[in-house]
Amino acid sequence: MSIVLAGVAAAATVAAGYFLIKGYKPAIVLLLVGLLLALTSTALRPGFDILGKKETSGSRWLDVITMFESVAGSQLTGVGLIIMAAGGFSAYMNKIGASRALVEMVATPIAKIKYPYVLLVATYLLGAVLFMFIPSAAGLAILLLVLVVPVLTAARVTPAAAGAVIVTASALPMGPASGTSVLAAKTVGLSPVVYFVHNQLIVAIPTAIAIALTHLFVQRHYDRRSLETYGQIEVAADTATTPGPRLYGLFLILPIALLITFSPLVNKQIELSTVGAFVAVWLLAMLCEVVRHRSLRQATDAAATLFTGMGKMFGSVVALVIAAQIFAQGLTSTGVIDLLVDAGKRVGAGAVIMTVLFTAIVGLVTFLTGSGVGAFSAFAGLVPDLAKGLGASAPAIITPMEFASGLLRSMSPVSGAVIAVAAGVGINPLDIVRRTALPMLVGAVVMTISSLVLL
Repeated sequence: MSIVLAGVAAAATVAAGYFLIKGYKPAIVLLLVGLLLALTSTALRPGFDILGKKETSGSRWLDVITMFESVAGSQLTGVGLIIMAAGGFSAYMNKIGASRALVEMVATPIAKIKYPYVLLVATYLLGAVLFMFIPSAAGLAILLLVLVVPVLTAARVTPAAAGAVIVTASALPMGPASGTSVLAAKTVGLSPVVYFVHNQLIVAIPTAIAIALTHLFVQRHYDRRSLETYGQIEVAADTATTPGPRLYGLFLILPIALLITFSPLVNKQIELSTVGAFVAVWLLAMLCEVVRHRSLRQATDAAATLFTGMGKMFGSVVALVIAAQIFAQGLTSTGVIDLLVDAGKRVGAGAVIMTVLFTAIVGLVTFLTGSGVGAFSAFAGLVPDLAKGLGASAPAIITPMEFASGLLRSMSPVSGAVIAVAAGVGINPLDIVRRTALPMLVGAVVMTISSLVLL
């Protein structure tokens, strides 16, 4: 029976991948496949219960549906709430012009660099840092297009090279404001700050250096060949209503500063939650807006953006996380993870091979679908059981999986950020991919090796 269920699980996973590649809504695909797998396991495994005694409805069959309420409830009070708060906070920062202020603040020093390819490397590193505070690949790309590309082209950097660097700025999702980072941290039982400092930074630093150096040679090579044909430039309007004061850029840095200050890394007695940090800075920014505009109504109207942003984040990311958790639970119910671990042990495939395998799977799905969140969310929930079966570290397995979802997204021709940036510099998305492919593949190799050696 276990072989039959494993076959069903494999077929269902392949079917899910097919529909994702075809452009079906990831949340719906993962939800339906997860429920189908749970239903199949219930039918073929007598005595099997998908839910525990505290959550069961009293019927094994109704529990398949009740599982949705159980998973959604736990996500909405945990990782889902953090992701929504981060999204709402980001939307509010954009509304009051803080995101633009931060980009302008840090872009000013690099404008003094006169050497084009050194400027490109500096721009990539700047973008990678900014992505920790502006965790929207498309949003950061638009800001960099509007504010940084003019600086780059004035220094004789080609628009295509500038576009390639901007796309890859979001290749390493990390920090407490990143949705996938929060999901990864909570999946392996760590706080987002501890996961960021002890896992992500250690791997991200050598990876970012490798990507930056590869950009230096790749962009110079393709600039000499001049393969691009430039067309009409289409850049989405900057969504900030008015540029905020330059100091508003600090609002985006404050949550991370507060989380590190009031975390087990620094303070053993007081620990501030991620949501608490976002709310605290949101209140401070609202107060500053009252003083700035001398209008309580105008400030509070803008502050409501936090909640509309949270709602949008629920529809785009949290719903996907819920569906992915149901998919993972349904896949686990078939026993395929146990079979995979046992098979790995028989052939001598330990944690290293399994880590590389799952990292490659996430990367491949990301490349084909253009969605790093969807690919990572679908497999992240499997990591705790996989690590337990292998006797390995769950954070060491999940870190390269998460980074793979960002790296391969930046070389996917169907990625939203790639399409937006290509339109912004007036070239075909495939021209961007040609320039980002090698830096991202080098980054993926260095990232994987760093994860295996350093974590």
